[in-house]
Amino acid sequence: MKIVARDIPPRAAWALEQAGVHPLLARLYAARGVLGKDELDDGLARLLPPAGLKGIDEAARLLADAVQHHRRMVIVADYDCDGATACAVGVRGLRMLGGRHVDYLVPDRITDGYGLTASIARRVKERGADVLITVDNGIASVDGVAEAKALGLTVVVTDHHLPGPELPAADAIVNPNQPGCTFDSKSIAGVGVMFYVLLALRAELRARGLWDQATQPKLDPLLTLVALGTVADVVRLDANNRRLVAQGLRRIRAGQMPAGIAALFHAAGRKANVATTFDFGFALGPRINAAGRLADMTLGIECLLTDDAGRAAELAGQLDAINRERREIEGGMREQAMLMAESLFQEDEDPPPAISVFDPDFHEGVVGIVASRIKDKLHRPTFVFAASSAPGKAHELKGSGRSIPGFHLRDALDLVAKRHPGVILKFGGHAMAAGCTVAADGFEVFEKALAQVAQEWLDASTLTRRIETDGPLAPEYCRADMVDTLHREVWGQGFAPPTFSEEVQVLSQRLVGEAKNHLSIKIIHQGNPVDAIWFGHTEQLPARVLLAFRLDVNEWKGERKVQFLVEGAQL
Repeated sequence: MKIVARDIPPRAAWALEQAGVHPLLARLYAARGVLGKDELDDGLARLLPPAGLKGIDEAARLLADAVQHHRRMVIVADYDCDGATACAVGVRGLRMLGGRHVDYLVPDRITDGYGLTASIARRVKERGADVLITVDNGIASVDGVAEAKALGLTVVVTDHHLPGPELPAADAIVNPNQPGCTFDSKSIAGVGVMFYVLLALRAELRARGLWDQATQPKLDPLLTLVALGTVADVVRLDANNRRLVAQGLRRIRAGQMPAGIAALFHAAGRKANVATTFDFGFALGPRINAAGRLADMTLGIECLLTDDAGRAAELAGQLDAINRERREIEGGMREQAMLMAESLFQEDEDPPPAISVFDPDFHEGVVGIVASRIKDKLHRPTFVFAASSAPGKAHELKGSGRSIPGFHLRDALDLVAKRHPGVILKFGGHAMAAGCTVAADGFEVFEKALAQVAQEWLDASTLTRRIETDGPLAPEYCRADMVDTLHREVWGQGFAPPTFSEEVQVLSQRLVGEAKNHLSIKIIHQGNPVDAIWFGHTEQLPARVLLAFRLDVNEWKGERKVQFLVEGAQL
């Protein structure tokens, strides 16, 4: 564990402060690459224009034809929160723009696998569709698109994942990561891509005379869904993504949101009027994701589509119950998988450069979460595999992986596949998260091959867990209202939430929680006593220690006090 303070360019921090930004925020923004106050403008007018997305004009033309000729459109979604919100945005948006026949279909994680397959294309055709639209998938669905085209369907692919060596022969592809696309935000989520397609469609219909600027439908209510899917998919929050998220948060805090989002806030015990990106990533997102992991993502999509508050509450309650079941399954799996991972090395040794574990009793719906937990604890690229329970796929293992900075997981899978043909049956994903299917008898080959690639690509400094912080926290900012100010800002992947670090004196410490697995600490910070808690940590700290911590507010009997959430310690 190494705690490192971020570089804070003094000139940028000074310029932001001079422009009226709060001194602490100026320092935090400067450390994250913000050079001027104009970059903090989150108005809709500052969003990147849709025209920068390759293929968007053709997609808009095809969808405008479908709207005007009352063609049947079916959206093929994905079974995670990004896919669910993208589907809801697509269905709601197309209906708002005049689509009379808009339906959706979401694959089953177990029986269908990922993306648009040939069998799903046939199911879309059986529904009487004329147009097939993918959201958050499709860029790698060469066979599925070919089947859809053979069936006479018009195919529009909207996606954000990295393409493979061959693009599908769709009628239009909108994906910022496809070759030749100059759109500046390569990190936009699938839901963001679909929102942009709707913006282009509205402009096309406006050009055809259906309405003018004053009478055209307003699409900005969809931004609540865009914000949720963007944060939940853990894409990098570049300037454009931060604007999308800020716009969604602003509407939710003002009470302007679909019934399903309001119901999910209630089910999670969170307050929508003070909504934060944390709520999206750790409260609402997991409840929607749980449906795709253990049940049917249709539940999540229907929750986001309904305008009936009673129906929304019922669906949110079901999603909450599924999420509790997911946590129970994950807990047992995590414990078993961690034991297996730790058995790969001796107590006095470092873990191997990459970790792969498999157990026939693992549930394939939560392998990604478990991989993330192992990666967080051991700081190694990690894959967790489960036996496929899809019909006729007993000879396959389905794996999900999570990575550490400096190790591009999808590129690593590509290299393993080239070095060991036939071991990986299919794969896809991003730098930090990826999935693959391997032959059951090829697990050991995969395990060794991935570790070999990690051995070649990673060095000692990359394999050392680092916590980047914003340095010391001045005592005058250790106030509940200052914590509220920080929480209102848009933080997330690539624009890390504020984390501070300094040496503190430990007054007392004790284990708390039902399982006694959290360390409650009383410390002296800058001469003042402060309560701190380190979740999931049980080892005692020395009398003086360098802590990395985030800020939170603990409310008790109407009193609000600052509390430190410990992220790590450098002993």
